This record gives sequence, structure tokens and C-alpha cells, in this order.
Amino acid sequence: MKLLRYGAPGAEKPGLLHDGAIRDLSGIVPDIAGDAIGPEGIAKIAATDPTTLPLVDGDPRLGPCVAGTGKFICIGLNYSDHAAETGATVPDEPIIFMKATSAICGPNDPIVIPRNSEKTDWEVELAVIIGKPGKYIAEADAMDHVAGFAVTNDVSERAFQIEREGQWTKGKSCDNFGQIGPWLVTPDEVADVQDLPMWLTVNGESMQNGSTNTMVFGVKYLVSYLSQFMSLQAGDVISTGTPPGVGLGLTPQRYLKPGDVVELGIEGLGAQRQDVVAEA
Repeated sequence: MKLLRYGAPGAEKPGLLHDGAIRDLSGIVPDIAGDAIGPEGIAKIAATDPTTLPLVDGDPRLGPCVAGTGKFICIGLNYSDHAAETGATVPDEPIIFMKATSAICGPNDPIVIPRNSEKTDWEVELAVIIGKPGKYIAEADAMDHVAGFAVTNDVSERAFQIEREGQWTKGKSCDNFGQIGPWLVTPDEVADVQDLPMWLTVNGESMQNGSTNTMVFGVKYLVSYLSQFMSLQAGDVISTGTPPGVGLGLTPQRYLKPGDVVELGIEGLGAQRQDVVAEA
């Protein structure tokens, strides 16, 4: 299934994509969040005949495909070819950092360049969305806890992230730095999550063209690993790293400016489009 949320920011309703059209799920679940994305909730939605659900007219705004996210956990340098382009060493263990949940927005909402930004960058990433809570999860059981997968753009301000003191979080957490969606795709629709082509363009120019098959630490390992240090809750998002082609890794380096258009996607998980604007 492809689950989504549509409507104005803060007033999104749950929906289901069926035969290219949005069907309203409001009569089945209150939102794409909490128990609704746990095993019983997913089973309840799956048991519903989509043709009995109300059609949504027009072309509504899509919100982030999951609500109630308590943790937005990111993995750094998790693609061997991306680590190489930045001159970094592939880590022995996953690099973990947090992105503020206030950065989360819809898949086609704009990228807002924050005040005093010098180096706003792009990063197409695979997001893993937790459905069943747990901790100390065995790797063999990891997929039991995954509600689905989505595209995310881990927008990053490199000067804030790298050139100023402290942790990476402040370069990752600006408003509209976390587009998630267009939809949450349940695992039954993903044949091999470790073999998904992914891409990103800026103004139509190909910048990133990679695959999840170059991830250093795979999805099952990451879910298990993270659960050793913190409980994972329904709605938590794990952004699993980016392939090469980010602005930081180019020669010369290249960063976003107002007026640019970023498009990105992952095979089977949909695509995003963002206008780049300056913060007012």
C-alpha cells in the first residue's frame, strides 16, 4: 500500500493512493500515525476495499506521509561512495545524529534557505518509518517493526553543520529541511530495499544517481543497532544516508540558491519536487 497525508499544513487527513487517485482514509484511521501504522492498523487498512473509500477531488497538497514523529534519526556517511567523495573514512559503526522534528514538511513543500546560510545542500535518502515499537530488537526481527519506506530530502546547511563548533544537528534542523513522502510504502510492495535506484536533480541537471545497494549498514542492521541505544516508537523516522553527488562533494562545491528547483526520487517510493526560496 501507499499511504499518505493530504491537506493544508497542520490539518492533513489520512489517505491511500489507489490506481493513481487519492482515497480518503479518515473513516478508517484518524491519521497515518501511532497505532494506525502498527501491525494491526496496517492490517485494518489492507483489509479495506479501496473502491469503497471516498475519492479526493483535485490535486491537494501532500503533507509528510507520517505524523506523530517523536524522533527523526539520521545516519551519516552510510554510503561508501559518498564517504569517498567527501574524503571521509567509512565508519566502523553507524554515525548517528538527530534532525529536529520541526524540520519535517511535505514532499513538495519548498526548501527554505535560512538566514545567514552560505552552503545549503541536498541529500536524497531512504527513510525507514517505524510502526511497531521496540528496543533491543534482533536484526532478524527488524522488519517486523517497520511500517514502511519513503523518500526524504535531508537538506543540510554545511557551514552550520561542519564549520561551526558543536554537533551536526544545527546544520540539519532548519525549518523545511526534512521533506518526507510523497507516501509511506509498506514493505510488501518493496521487493528488495537494499537494491533501490535513487536520484536527484537540480534545475534538471543530474546530481545524484545511486542505489541503496552501496549502503554500508543496511536497513535491518540499522533498526537493530539503533534500538540498542533508544526505544523506537511508532512514527519515528530513520533517514539512512545519501549516495554521492551532494554539493559538498563537487569540485568546485555547489550549493542551492533561491529560484533553484530540486527533484528527487527512489524507485517504487515516488518522487518529490521543491522550489528553493529564501527565508523572509
